[in-house]
Amino acid sequence: MKEWIALPLVFALSSVLPAQELVSFPTQDGGIVYADLYGSGDRGVVLAHGGRFTKESWAQQAPVLAEAGFVVLAIDFRGRGQSRGGSAGGDGVRFDVLGAVRYLHELGVAGVSVVAASFGGGAAAEAAVEADAGEIDRLVLLAHSPIDHPERITGRTLFITTRGDTTGSGTLRLTWIREQYERAPEPKELVVLDGAAHAQFVFLTDEGDRLMSEILRFLSEP
Repeated sequence: MKEWIALPLVFALSSVLPAQELVSFPTQDGGIVYADLYGSGDRGVVLAHGGRFTKESWAQQAPVLAEAGFVVLAIDFRGRGQSRGGSAGGDGVRFDVLGAVRYLHELGVAGVSVVAASFGGGAAAEAAVEADAGEIDRLVLLAHSPIDHPERITGRTLFITTRGDTTGSGTLRLTWIREQYERAPEPKELVVLDGAAHAQFVFLTDEGDRLMSEILRFLSEP
């Protein structure tokens, strides 16, 4: 079990580039998800936004990942943009993540990882619990919403948050993220960044380059 405390790193984000292609795919409960597809290659990354955002919020990070050799799929969760849910309604957000993962596999991408923030992180963690073996290679949970059974997550997992991030009621998110990390199976890592920004808002701070570097390191390791 490893716990990483991130060191200062410098990473130059690419300028904002337009999405390569707008695509859509079904979910297992009968919904439909729209997403922006970037890049090409045999490794894939699904980007799952936080509750205040849409797929466009990844417009700076997606090209960086594409330039690193990943096929990148930034999704809109049901109820955002053109995406809509099926029979499970709002409780089916994990199906949106699973649909994205399976869409990339159908394109011929062998290894698919998920980078997910806040609300989207909770959905991605639930998806990793439900996924078949090998469907999700690696999971990056950026200040994710807690789930009931982190011990059932499959694949390598990176938990990452800032040291001072709190909820609206003042609860320190690191407390429950560390608890979720302790319960999750190996292999896993915990990275604690400086500051108090929450989830994707970290990209707008001085820790943004460090966050992007940690994500790239984790996704690229053999």
